[in-house]
Amino acid sequence: MSELKFATRLNSFASGAHLYWQDLQGKPSVIQMIERAATVKGLTHLDLNYPQHLTSDIQTLRQKIADVGLAVNGMQMRWDAPEFKIGAFTNPDPAIRRKAIELTKRGIDTGREFGSTLMTLWMGQDGFDYCFQADYKKIWEDAVSAVREIAEYAPDCDISIEYKPNEPRAFSIFPNVTTCLLAVEEAGCPNLGITLDFAHVLYANEIPAYAAAMVARRSRLLGLDCNDGWGKRDDGLMVASVNPKATLEFLWQMQRDGYAGAYYFDTFPDASGLDPVREAETNIATVKRLIKLCEKLDDNQALLGAISRQDAVASQQIINDIMFAQ
Repeated sequence: MSELKFATRLNSFASGAHLYWQDLQGKPSVIQMIERAATVKGLTHLDLNYPQHLTSDIQTLRQKIADVGLAVNGMQMRWDAPEFKIGAFTNPDPAIRRKAIELTKRGIDTGREFGSTLMTLWMGQDGFDYCFQADYKKIWEDAVSAVREIAEYAPDCDISIEYKPNEPRAFSIFPNVTTCLLAVEEAGCPNLGITLDFAHVLYANEIPAYAAAMVARRSRLLGLDCNDGWGKRDDGLMVASVNPKATLEFLWQMQRDGYAGAYYFDTFPDASGLDPVREAETNIATVKRLIKLCEKLDDNQALLGAISRQDAVASQQIINDIMFAQ
């Protein structure tokens, strides 16, 4: 349990800024959010959005993160500039598409300077909104070839695709686990893999443990976004707050398949003004408790037998006894 890595979304720590920084004018700086995140008991890592969080020079940020006792788990690519609204890797303008690819390469280079070799690609701008808007085969090839070029640029780094059904585009180019696995196979690079965001998986109408099993079968699970939701949108709620059994099964499946990465909390305390420090500490405590429950599932012959028979009644009784022990 002591070797677990817990990472978090840095922007969460702008939540309730006026309560934490009484004299703050405007939004907290990246440095201030790092300092606040460091007060979370049990937190070990941060993820940085590129280029969004590079508001100070790299040396200053790297030193601050080290001084507060944290490390960088990975870089999360963000194409926030207005020219990318109609697409980053699938932009119809070749010059803008090239700019998006080169910006991603710079993000990977920056990650190396923080000691990180993980780049996560959430391609929210790549997709379409209307019938007769896009040449589907063309934008698919543009997306896959861009991912391939980026992976070939950095063979020493893990490049991970994070999918989401939609938002900001009405339909994302990679909306579910199946299309991601197809893209990884077509790109054909050994350093490519997939990040599973629990709320995105629910939003895609998928069973999280099944998605994890398929990733392990056909690719590699390189990243995990721990959160929860009601399946209607990207809620970013606290871990296991809505779907505790599905979360337990998800974590158990990942552990059985050998996941060794960070447990990254992509939650949105800022959406409703929650205390992000308390929220993050609750997430860490929840994951630790669920991992302990996973240990009770390992080598549980009664459970394994029920699963082999697809005996849902027996398996639910066993899980209920473990999860709801008096």
